[in-house]
Amino acid sequence: MEPDTQTYTCAMVPPAPVTLDRREGPFGEVVLRERGEHFEIIANGCFLMDTSDGRSERLLIDAALGALPAGRTGPSVLIGGLGVGFSLVRAAEEERWGRIVVVEREQAIVGWHRQGPLDRISGAALADPRTEVVHTDLVAHLRTATERYDALCLDIDNGPDWTVTEDNGSLYSPTGLAHCHDRLTPGGVLAVWSAQPSPAFEQALRNAGFSGVRTEEVTVARGVPDVVHLASRSH
Repeated sequence: MEPDTQTYTCAMVPPAPVTLDRREGPFGEVVLRERGEHFEIIANGCFLMDTSDGRSERLLIDAALGALPAGRTGPSVLIGGLGVGFSLVRAAEEERWGRIVVVEREQAIVGWHRQGPLDRISGAALADPRTEVVHTDLVAHLRTATERYDALCLDIDNGPDWTVTEDNGSLYSPTGLAHCHDRLTPGGVLAVWSAQPSPAFEQALRNAGFSGVRTEEVTVARGVPDVVHLASRSH
């Protein structure tokens, strides 16, 4: 008797990753991999992000814009971390944004977008006249810059409780949050991406003088949701 093939399913085996580039930088190793039709960025052996699902990266931008005071025209946004480019692309798609500044410390990542495989994602956004890419460390930039922005959209770690490098931890400290507060215009919005909710970080935002602290979630197939922590400078 022939088996009923409709009762059998074949497990889908994910394709093995292919390393496209590997660089040693001042903050450690960064790797660009291709897995099937998607790209992955690995930093110091830690999975950072991929192109399989950009909902939370787009939410980072949309939620910040939605939280700004009504009637604000041409708001400026600083995007902390270029990553796979989803946040930048979302900002460039929105005509309401004025100046778009991206701070990225890894020259390799900038190169992958300007002359490499990630150009297919971000090429048009990088060519947008509103866009400027600043090659520097975000923590240092927030500490030393004098310009203020209407929104800070930060995505340089897997979250406040799971940093890529030890130095990044200072961004979420009282001093680091004070620098974020100083870099915002009155009514400006801080949005921070995280791979998991962090009640402790919410309290840290309140302790740093932010108002309107809240968290928006994006459900994922397995595990805890990705989130965007939001807070406003009230004065």
